[in-house]
Amino acid sequence: MTTQEPTMIDICALEDLSVERGAAALLDGVQVAVFRLVDDSVRACQQRDPYSGANVLSRGLVGSHELPGEGEEPGEIVPTIASPMYKQAWNLDTGEVLDSGGGQKLPIAVHEAEVRDGRVLVSARPRGAAV
Repeated sequence: MTTQEPTMIDICALEDLSVERGAAALLDGVQVAVFRLVDDSVRACQQRDPYSGANVLSRGLVGSHELPGEGEEPGEIVPTIASPMYKQAWNLDTGEVLDSGGGQKLPIAVHEAEVRDGRVLVSARPRGAAV
């Protein structure tokens, strides 16, 4: 069985995105949130907040979180998004819930995203959890 490379869709120019801010895009009828980080890398995830059901994650707070390390070793620092609704936080690389606000852990779907020749491209299909 062969694995097919995901179809990458040109969303916008990197310069169209503000640093540490999100923008919404429509991919095959599904809303996604796209984020430009300080290092000019990009991340994309589902737009729908699984806790409120509202399409608002592009309006969330971009940040970072240090994952626990092994023993005395420092952990990896990962980019995060916090919902503007109830403030739950997710790892933008994996969709894993980092802070569920004491509730059930509801992951988000993440999409491959990259910058090519100054253009932001996002995978048409998520690679992560639930939508």
